[in-house]
Amino acid sequence: MRSCKVRSPSVAWGQPRDTSDPLLPFPAGLVGACAVSVLCSLLKVYLYIQCANNPERQAEKEAMAARRPLLEPLQVLVLTAVLALVGSRVAALVVLEFSLRAVSTILSLKGAHSSQLYLLCQYSLGCGVSCGLSFLLEGAPHRSWNLALAAGLAGLLALHARRLARHVCALYELHSRQRYCGVCILLLAAGHGIPRLLRNALAVTFAVADLAAVELINRDFLSTGEAVRFWTPLSICYTLLVVYMQEESRHSTGRGAAFRTVVMRMGGLFILLLTVGRWTDILHVFVSLLGELWCLLHSGVLLESCCRQDFAQQPRLDRLAGSGSGETSR
Repeated sequence: MRSCKVRSPSVAWGQPRDTSDPLLPFPAGLVGACAVSVLCSLLKVYLYIQCANNPERQAEKEAMAARRPLLEPLQVLVLTAVLALVGSRVAALVVLEFSLRAVSTILSLKGAHSSQLYLLCQYSLGCGVSCGLSFLLEGAPHRSWNLALAAGLAGLLALHARRLARHVCALYELHSRQRYCGVCILLLAAGHGIPRLLRNALAVTFAVADLAAVELINRDFLSTGEAVRFWTPLSICYTLLVVYMQEESRHSTGRGAAFRTVVMRMGGLFILLLTVGRWTDILHVFVSLLGELWCLLHSGVLLESCCRQDFAQQPRLDRLAGSGSGETSR
């Protein structure tokens, strides 16, 4: 009797998504959106302090201090909807792609600091948090209540981070001079440590998200051969993307380069999933493209400030590298 070969769900086109709990992706998406909001708020606090201490960056400081009362809630709502609509497979691929790109960027910087990387990871961070939550709580008792509690705590944290950013933009300069506000005095003394705090938090978050992403992708394969047929083109595609984006970042910076990078990344993911994905995955790639573009548009002022700060640090790093090479030659 001829054996019947079973198709893997990972390469079966048009397979329906599991809809046993259709509302559960929304709390996980809300937690991811709140994580992005906390990241932007803390980075805004750091950049504002840097601009306040530099007379040449007063225009950037005023742009960051501009009041936009409806933009922050709209950002959280839109990002929550996008993260809830994106499937776990595409979210896992986005997380793995950014992790590879981040490691490559950090190694190429050779210990230098890049503020842009914090803003470029916004959507990937949201995908990582929602993907990791969905994986960790899968099969857990009272899963809905756990997600609701996580969403409430994340919303509370995002609200306090947003209030901190508003307080700093409105009163930091006054309070830091008069020395009677504990929050502003703390930021005056230790505000330079915010990037290190964000770096450590993001490292832990993406480490957990990467493990969850690999497990979520591998569970669809019925054999090792099917897994190899998926991971091989994925690894080649991501490696080529990282090499191209590293070369692109050396020749151009700023918002234009960031938008071109997003289109290139999602285009590569789209071509990959045309061969080894589902039809629903193709739709989720377009949703992810909208999410990436929305995050960059929302953080346009912060992104420009990060580009200027990184560009200002670059000549100093080049001089240090040049002096180091001169000493070596001597």
